[in-house]
Amino acid sequence: MHSDSAAVKKSVRTYMLVGAALLVFTAITVGANQFHFGVPVAVTVALIIATMKGSMVASIFMHLSHEKKWIYGALILTVLGFLILMTVPIFTIMDTIGAHVPAIGGAATAEHTGH
Repeated sequence: MHSDSAAVKKSVRTYMLVGAALLVFTAITVGANQFHFGVPVAVTVALIIATMKGSMVASIFMHLSHEKKWIYGALILTVLGFLILMTVPIFTIMDTIGAHVPAIGGAATAEHTGH
């Protein structure tokens, strides 16, 4: 914990500012609910607000702003996992590239109709 009163006052001030910002973002969430956005816009707005609130809580209240090495490690693992998940579908369809696949409901060719 902090040993001098100046450091304690600074911490309390930071907590109060983040608490006030969270209150403002909660008001923004309620205000955004009053607008009838389309689904893609509503999801985007909700994710932006949630990301802002979550990052404030995680960095200040959970003291993750002082854990840079661990945060960058988790970020690198997340990027690697994302790249792996994005390449798995490519590998599953690579064996069918160049193979003839008849169209569904398409017109039959001469070899299939017997003419």
